[in-house]
Amino acid sequence: MATPIDLVDRSLGDETRREFAQRVDEQALQITDALRAGRFESPGFALGLELEAYAVDEEGRLARVPDRVFDEDCERELGLHNLEFNTAPTAFDEAGIEAQASQLGRRYRRAREAAADTGLEIVLDGMWTTPPPEGTQSYLGTTAEREGATLAENMTPSPRYYAIDNHVLSRTDGEISLSVPGVDRSFPTLLFESLTSSIQPHLQLPDVDAFPRYYNLAVRTLGPVLALATNSPFLPPDLYDLEESEFDDPLELLEATPHELRIPVFEQSINRAWEKVRVPRDLADATDAVDRLVADPTCAPFLREWVVGDEDGNGRDAFPGRFWELDHKRGTYWRWLRTVIGGQPVGTGDRWSVRLEYRPLPTQPTVDESVGFQCLVAGLLRGLVVTDHPLADLERDAAERSFYAVVENGLEADLAWLTVDGERTSDPTAIYDELFELARRGLREQGVGDETIDEYLAPLEARRREGTTPSRWKRRRVREHLEVGMEFADAVREMQREYVGRSGRGEPLTRWS
Repeated sequence: MATPIDLVDRSLGDETRREFAQRVDEQALQITDALRAGRFESPGFALGLELEAYAVDEEGRLARVPDRVFDEDCERELGLHNLEFNTAPTAFDEAGIEAQASQLGRRYRRAREAAADTGLEIVLDGMWTTPPPEGTQSYLGTTAEREGATLAENMTPSPRYYAIDNHVLSRTDGEISLSVPGVDRSFPTLLFESLTSSIQPHLQLPDVDAFPRYYNLAVRTLGPVLALATNSPFLPPDLYDLEESEFDDPLELLEATPHELRIPVFEQSINRAWEKVRVPRDLADATDAVDRLVADPTCAPFLREWVVGDEDGNGRDAFPGRFWELDHKRGTYWRWLRTVIGGQPVGTGDRWSVRLEYRPLPTQPTVDESVGFQCLVAGLLRGLVVTDHPLADLERDAAERSFYAVVENGLEADLAWLTVDGERTSDPTAIYDELFELARRGLREQGVGDETIDEYLAPLEARRREGTTPSRWKRRRVREHLEVGMEFADAVREMQREYVGRSGRGEPLTRWS
């Protein structure tokens, strides 16, 4: 049995890179042929969701998640404090949405109960900010050198994570820097990416020929949808050094900090090695997604026989068995919108599936709000297509600028949109009126009743109407604490304590005072 260090060493070797590239090329050709032959035409639309979270102790400090919390429905993520819930795919209809909510709620509650038995709490949040007892820099930066490999002490002990980390470090002279307002730090590992947590809605499409249209429309929704979701305006306070920064007053830092720090944190953790984390280009054909995956720089290649063995339980015709290396490479194709090719579609038959993975959204305070964004994304894309909306004619570069404006300014960002009449607008009222109307239309097209639509979309519509997002709430609470004389670190800590309490009670954001 190979050790993790052995696998890291093999992964970074020239022979592995050559063999991996050859297998990827061969598998990509087979996938392209299968796409053109209609093998990926699936029975219908389907939904899925990934939700990331983290653990804190009784004092609200970041904590490592004990083994007893994990099972087949709750998996480890990059850091020892991280966990991830995945829903099994369901049909995109009313029953499917309720099944998604039921699965996610049940899995979250079970993990909370298991964590509570050890004195911990599971937190739904876009960024942890209360450091563990040893401090943030120590937690994220403590490493050991073993046989030439760098192992981050608080990284989940996975050969794949170790290999990715060491491959990135080999291209960045052994350290990775993070630079955002008030923070200029370097880390000896990419573990600082584990500051972040996300939700990732998935939409399976039945018609491969229609896939590029859905994909290109999705690119143009990234900014307006993210603006409703922003939830990471602060890093842990012990990473800031206000005396050495350009900010003499923490209130100045408060004005300068982006609403969605998760985006620059993830981009900077990887993009100093390769520019992998970014808004993708449009697709002309579904096969373009395969071509781009093949052309993307390879990070930490593995070979199937190292980790799977001859009998993987998938059968000779199953996607993971036949296209393992191509699927492995997809795991480091970190665009903010990603194509996932393969897997058993929801429905009957022996075909495979193709789906969109919508990646820029931070974890929301409650399960219901996370499902709300799943409904918003799926309904909006479906509504845009069934109404033959002209949004796809919006310049892709304008959509990208809109996205990064939202990262900085949240709901106050300069958005870009085309109305149903083809008119360019940046008026938020016009944009969101149309956006929610389209989402409702798309959900109804899939047989979702008005009561269910209201249950999941109304709280997000209220965010827009009231000008409330998680990041705005966090910034407001920190401002209030600063204005009565609290130190910056204490202000962030007190805000976070209140956030954890309200989130844990399942209160939707618009009910927070």
